[in-house]
Amino acid sequence: HFAIMTADYVYHRLQFKQASGTSRGILKTKDSWYLKLTDKSGHSGIGECSTISKLSPDLMKDLDTELTKLVSAINQGFQISLDNPIFEGLPAMKFAYETAKLDLSRGGRKQLFESGFTNEVGIPINGLVWMGTKDFMFQQINRLLSTGYRCIKIKIAAINFEDELNLISYIRKQFNTSDLEIRVDANGGFQNNEALEKLKRLSDYQIHSIEQPIMPGQVDKMAELCSSTPIPIALDEELISINSSEQKEQLLKDIKPQYIILKPSLIGGFATAEEWISLCKEYNIGWWVTSALEANIGLNAIAQWTATLGNQMYQGLGTGQLFTNNIKSPLYIDNAELHYGTGQWQNIIF
Repeated sequence: HFAIMTADYVYHRLQFKQASGTSRGILKTKDSWYLKLTDKSGHSGIGECSTISKLSPDLMKDLDTELTKLVSAINQGFQISLDNPIFEGLPAMKFAYETAKLDLSRGGRKQLFESGFTNEVGIPINGLVWMGTKDFMFQQINRLLSTGYRCIKIKIAAINFEDELNLISYIRKQFNTSDLEIRVDANGGFQNNEALEKLKRLSDYQIHSIEQPIMPGQVDKMAELCSSTPIPIALDEELISINSSEQKEQLLKDIKPQYIILKPSLIGGFATAEEWISLCKEYNIGWWVTSALEANIGLNAIAQWTATLGNQMYQGLGTGQLFTNNIKSPLYIDNAELHYGTGQWQNIIF
């Protein structure tokens, strides 16, 4: 074999600016890796392998070992396609490889897709409200509203449900649906026997959608909820580890959700996300894209791809400011839109 490109990877532990609460616990740090592919002319493409504790399938394995295997195969000259068994059960690693290759194919300038986004056209995004005490959530909501957000996503199912309803009621009193879209995300936190009742209570506040009301993997129960819910339901964790085209189609036919949420690091990259999108068109299901706590390398790739899709909804791409030690990049948020500006990319030391 003659290596047309060489590969290398480096580990990066991201530090959250403040401990961020989800229904799976409090996040303070986050493991991520960067994969670099270099061609004979010396250009390098970089992809981010980003994981979330208790959620990413990749963490069932030892990622350093898996990345070492991938890097070693590339360095021995093997041509690795996206359907190579080496990526089995490793959606974040597959996404890192796919984006590094895309970056490399376009000269390693971190401009992976042509769209208005890399020419200063912003992508409208939702503001994210993390779980925490009622006061903490209240502060976050006020800050987002004052900085121009027209869509906010509130993580629920962590504190007392009545407190959560009070917060939502408080927002709705100030802003009607034409001024503010409210999305909620339960991260699977509702018990099956109480889910419908909670959805009914939430529906008093003109909620745009709820993500993953109950735990994934309960197809019949989720289908039943989607058929009787007063609020559109968006599948999120439900899509993880659904790999073949047949499985994807079966899931959508069985559950008939109102929306699905595409997170490239959790479902295995852009090609697989595009498969989901074409099925959504077929079955008349809405969708939008959300980053999964990637740092700026991954977020940049996802944002650039999203900008080519022509989806007019608010996207969930506001996660770049969560870390104290993110890679410096041209990405910035202004007036509730993500922009690609004229800033420089920080070099990653391999």
